[in-house]
Amino acid sequence: MRPRTLALGLILLLGLALLLAWWGSSPPVANLGPREGPIVILGDSLAAGVGSASRQGFVGRLEQRLQVSIVNKGISGNTTRQGLDRLERDVLSLKPALVIVELGGNDFIQKVPPDETFANLEQIIARIQAQGAPVLLLGVQGGVFQDRAGGRYKSLARKMKTAFVANIMDGIWTNPALKDDPIHPNDAGYERVAERIEPTLRKMLQAMQR
Repeated sequence: MRPRTLALGLILLLGLALLLAWWGSSPPVANLGPREGPIVILGDSLAAGVGSASRQGFVGRLEQRLQVSIVNKGISGNTTRQGLDRLERDVLSLKPALVIVELGGNDFIQKVPPDETFANLEQIIARIQAQGAPVLLLGVQGGVFQDRAGGRYKSLARKMKTAFVANIMDGIWTNPALKDDPIHPNDAGYERVAERIEPTLRKMLQAMQR
């Protein structure tokens, strides 16, 4: 192979590698950096740990795994609208360092129009970020047998520059061994949820300590 042809080939390979790296990279997370205040989760029955015999749910397991305290503002049955309505009282008034948002499941069950659900989530995120805190958005499955909302959660996370964990209920709703009732995980199911969230939350906490 001629030197000129070899050099051209190497340049093309390097360009392709850089392009693939760019495609696969995660977007920056808004407000991620050193900040004082509590970690708060705004959520529904999943955040509250309904179905957990140990009453820990995934939040308690994350506290143990990461050796942190998380203020749990999960209320069973809450929709995104209800989460938005109590955002100031339950979250912003605490001046949090980081907020985990886990909402949407009850919207899907109650057949709230998806545009309304994700508009509410966007408002929640925007108001948290306006106060200076980063957000970790948790995707919730938009159907029992398939995730109809996954793309919307991912698009919202990219648009709003939040950290993101996709479909925390993936494989749980269809596995009786991981459920306490038709909707909620048991302790084994919540353990799996915590395993999915931990790596992303750990990276955020490390970035906040620099």
